[in-house]
Amino acid sequence: AAAAGDTVFALSSGHGRCGVAVIRTSGPGSRGALQSLTGRPELPPPRVMALRRIRDPDTHETLDRGLVVWFPGPQSFTGEDCAELHVHGGPAVLSGVLRALGRLPGLRPAEPGEFTRRAFRRGKLDLTAAEGLGDLIHAQTEAQRRQALRQLDGDLGRLYGRWSETLTQALAHLEAYIDFSEDDAVEEEVLARGEAAGAVMGGQDPRPCCPPPSCHVSALVPTCPPHPAVDATVRALAQEIGTHLQDGRRGELLRGGVHAVIAGPPNVGKSSLLNLLCQRPAAIVSPVAGTTRDVVEVALNVAGYPLVLSDTAGLREATDPVEQEGVSRARERLKQADLVLAVLDAAAVPAEPAGLGAAVGSLLPPSAPPCILVLNKADLLGGGAGAALRDACAHGDPLPPTTLLSCKTGEGLDRLLELLARQLARLCGDPLSGSPSLTQSRHSGHLGECATELARYEPERRRDLAVAAERLRLARRHLGRITGHVGAEEVLDIIFRDFCVGK
Repeated sequence: AAAAGDTVFALSSGHGRCGVAVIRTSGPGSRGALQSLTGRPELPPPRVMALRRIRDPDTHETLDRGLVVWFPGPQSFTGEDCAELHVHGGPAVLSGVLRALGRLPGLRPAEPGEFTRRAFRRGKLDLTAAEGLGDLIHAQTEAQRRQALRQLDGDLGRLYGRWSETLTQALAHLEAYIDFSEDDAVEEEVLARGEAAGAVMGGQDPRPCCPPPSCHVSALVPTCPPHPAVDATVRALAQEIGTHLQDGRRGELLRGGVHAVIAGPPNVGKSSLLNLLCQRPAAIVSPVAGTTRDVVEVALNVAGYPLVLSDTAGLREATDPVEQEGVSRARERLKQADLVLAVLDAAAVPAEPAGLGAAVGSLLPPSAPPCILVLNKADLLGGGAGAALRDACAHGDPLPPTTLLSCKTGEGLDRLLELLARQLARLCGDPLSGSPSLTQSRHSGHLGECATELARYEPERRRDLAVAAERLRLARRHLGRITGHVGAEEVLDIIFRDFCVGK
């Protein structure tokens, strides 16, 4: 762990040759470092760029001419004194400036994610916002960027903070009842079931939840605002958390990419479809059936959504041991898929909806994820057969979204991309609308534990109020672990280890 008084520095822009590179420092030695490297005792005005010569403090040799910025704490990203040097991005310039910083007393290179960790420790952002920053750094699509920015802006942290505050208030009133009910200072109404289920969303019960300020309970709840009955509050909060958890993993799918599997019998053009979608020869294509033995995976950006596409072995009863292993892997990957592109030979399928549905049903398991049916080799169809098949696809009510395609000519690719975009939008949702989505399995785990404790509250409430209060404490603790307000130490390394040095 870093010492409290350390000043750290790192290259905060990307590595490699570039026009401009940013070197950042954070800590109490940032002022002296900026003065030493510019050779001037006066600093530029805070948050104003100034052109300066960057010199080696030992030899006074000019290393570069660049822009410097001074960010006095706490008005900085980390909350500490910070400085930035915007220099030319050549390797010689960067190594010279970094060496000069490393020779200054009290400065050391930053560890991965250390700037963001310092920002968290000084309350500049909570853990959900820190995770949003990490997601923003790694975002590869527009939808990922939008979701990460929303999380970085604190939408998710504010939602969990509101739930935690609701639990804190409910717990305070429950404990007040436990401590003072014998004096009739707190009415049974505080715990009673009431018409306050909407209070978690901002409603209020018109009746006071605690006595007038003159009573001895007012020290526990000084402002004594109107508040719903505890039972109704807990019930409403449990319902809201349950709805949040049952979002179809939209945020997680958007963050990590929707995993789609190309599946079908041998020699129907699965590998050709993969190559067509990624516009390069990623998979071997051969007229020999069973060429694909292992899973070939590529990452794509489709309409701003991340797609991880896998080509798999043809599904059939194989006799060759290697092909058998390939088919086994294909079936296993199908079970894990979020989306399936079921590929059939257009010239070999029935030209009527029921027959097409039966062909798809024989290919995929009953519990298969959402599917797009791709009828490949449409260029081999005659005029009449093609028209009949198109009509069956258009009017086939039991069929999944279906399109005819020719991987050879590219005909039908636009329609397939349109269907893919629709499915991805449905699976991932709009990251800018509605309540913010879960993005991390860590969040899901703690929220699941929180929901479990809330579900145990009412049975315990009928038996032992002290145990019921402990359920609320545990539920609040799980919410606090998500944002880092409770027990953050054990998750800090996990969250920050994937950050770049200098972030």
